[in-house]
Amino acid sequence: MRKRMSILAVASAATLLLAGCAAGTPGGGDPGTEPTDPGDGALYEVATDVELEGSPTYDAMVADGKVTIGVKEDQPNLGFLDAATGERTGFDIEIAKWIAASLGFAEDKIEFVAIPSANRESAIVNGDVDYYVGTYSITDKRKTQIDFAGPYFVTGQGLLVAGDNEDITGEGDLAGKTVCSATGSTPIQNIKDNYKETKTVEFDTYSQCVEALKDGQADAVTTDQAILIGYAAQDPEGLKVVGEPFSEERYGVGLPLGDDALRGFINDMFTEGGDVWQGIYDATLGLSGTKVDQPEVDAY
Repeated sequence: MRKRMSILAVASAATLLLAGCAAGTPGGGDPGTEPTDPGDGALYEVATDVELEGSPTYDAMVADGKVTIGVKEDQPNLGFLDAATGERTGFDIEIAKWIAASLGFAEDKIEFVAIPSANRESAIVNGDVDYYVGTYSITDKRKTQIDFAGPYFVTGQGLLVAGDNEDITGEGDLAGKTVCSATGSTPIQNIKDNYKETKTVEFDTYSQCVEALKDGQADAVTTDQAILIGYAAQDPEGLKVVGEPFSEERYGVGLPLGDDALRGFINDMFTEGGDVWQGIYDATLGLSGTKVDQPEVDAY
């Protein structure tokens, strides 16, 4: 199992054209076909000479003529859908597009499907999506049902509170407070297991938790700090992130269990594409001013 993917030099963050990979032929196209020029400053181009054997997931993509990707759509700078324009943006969205391009699928051959946290494993197991990219923490429990490529990002559980809240400065202040997170997420389970004196409330999406916080139904929202930074950046007067991360969350690409060929392909892409990864980060989460390094792949 090998892959060949052309990676262009990274231009300055101010001139990145992350959507520059909008053309190409799914599944590799005709032999000898040159990839469409993604434009000045683009990070990658759609591959046309994909060599990937032994992956039933990839074979299904080629047969369908498209790739179906599970994502989030309520996480600013990670996975966000603008209801007015229909445009999807964020770090996870661009990682998902990069994977699709390396597999030979242009952006117009991608179907994005929003999947709540609690339904991610079933969506992958049932074949509703080909892969999932959406702040999906790698855990041993989940690996009994699905596989993961990556990690492609490492963060930690944090807390989001109202801008004028002075009572909560970290996880040590949660006793007697009401904390909100998404149903089925690892952060809400961590609160239930390890912060027994804390009350919890759950919704399908983190955006609902943020609204609950603003309405006074919750004292804090907890999830991965990367997600919370995105919300705080949208409303810096009304919201703030407090304390230090109190867990480690390793984001992976959710894949059908046993598809080792596809998992290895994506892991190789991450390993070889450090410049692409950095360019994507700088143009999305990096706009918050945070600096992080690309994590090493865990080829389990």
